[in-house]
Amino acid sequence: MILSRMLPISSLPTCLKCTMCQISRRSLASKHFRRDLPPTILKEVFAGGKTKRLVSADFGKDATAGSDLQSAVSFVPPCLREELLCKVAEPVRDCCHKVTVVGSGMVGVACVNSLLLQKITPHVAIVDAFPKKLEGEGMDYNHGSVFLGDAHIDFDTDFCITSNSKVVVIAAGVRQVKGETRLDLVQRNSEILKNIVPTLVSYSPNAVFVIVSNPVDILTWVTWKVSGLPAGRVIGSGTHLDTARFRYLIADRLGIAPSSVHGYIIGEHGESQVPLWSGVNVAGVQFRDVLPNIGLETDEERWYEISKEVIRLCLKGYSNTAVGLSVGNIVAAILNNSQKVIPVSTLVQGHHEVCHELFLSLPCSLGENGVTNIMRMRITDFEKKLFQTSANIVYNVQKDIKT
Repeated sequence: MILSRMLPISSLPTCLKCTMCQISRRSLASKHFRRDLPPTILKEVFAGGKTKRLVSADFGKDATAGSDLQSAVSFVPPCLREELLCKVAEPVRDCCHKVTVVGSGMVGVACVNSLLLQKITPHVAIVDAFPKKLEGEGMDYNHGSVFLGDAHIDFDTDFCITSNSKVVVIAAGVRQVKGETRLDLVQRNSEILKNIVPTLVSYSPNAVFVIVSNPVDILTWVTWKVSGLPAGRVIGSGTHLDTARFRYLIADRLGIAPSSVHGYIIGEHGESQVPLWSGVNVAGVQFRDVLPNIGLETDEERWYEISKEVIRLCLKGYSNTAVGLSVGNIVAAILNNSQKVIPVSTLVQGHHEVCHELFLSLPCSLGENGVTNIMRMRITDFEKKLFQTSANIVYNVQKDIKT
């Protein structure tokens, strides 16, 4: 009766249609944003505070609510989306280059920065156990998406947003506390991975997993064991950053560009890493041809101090920007199927006479299925012994971990 008094008969169908559209949209929003979620795995693992679903502001409320007349009838304009857009097909939810980053701490954020700022991928999903930190970082990226080529950024405490990822980067974990042994740290981070990796695999069964959390070699092995994936699809960031530091320090001493120095650090991402001085060269000129004892304690020019500085930088306890850049380089090689050779942590059993089942860094070619080749490096007997020592150090910690 109210409608018939206030509106001409010809306007009734349009008004009713718009009213039903508004009610439908509000109902959908209510179902999507206000549903109660069960506790997430991440919440249980980190034993954090009570997490809540990230809720967007309710912009659907009528600004003039309160009038008796308007409470009876809500006058709304035509549905803008339906009037503006003529849908032809449903948009694709997950792009073919989707990358998930688990962890929104300093390292996780550095990885996302690298992926988005270098336009390595247009679609990133971020997962974390702590909703306030996650929401702050996620909204920051969304607000700047205009400057990121309209990148699509998802974020949630729920692992469902990771579905159909091409690459999953794991940067979640805890730091070593004072008085804690390395084994204690490994065991704590191993428990975290054992809880989250199977769920991530269930949502993205075809993904390549890139592990960044430390100690990266052992945690890469743990991820491989609990995931059930082929060894080639589980990669540790390994000594990729150590190699970059190594090349930079040599280049800085020579006064040339770091990209013009070629050489590798292999083995553990840690104190037992092995600098391969036998292969370091610039423009094809082997350093060993100029200084046969380069890198040894008998080297009068003390080039061996560079490799010690790399270890010191590795153990200084904090790094994020360079880590993010190195991870971005690895992810780009995977997404582009480039077969680029990068020193990453991979299963080295059978290489350089290593008998144990463990992960250490060797130069590998990377493609969309992860590791496609491991380089058969020609290294000196001395370097081989150092590599085997590195393997034994890692294995002595790894063997006490229960998977």
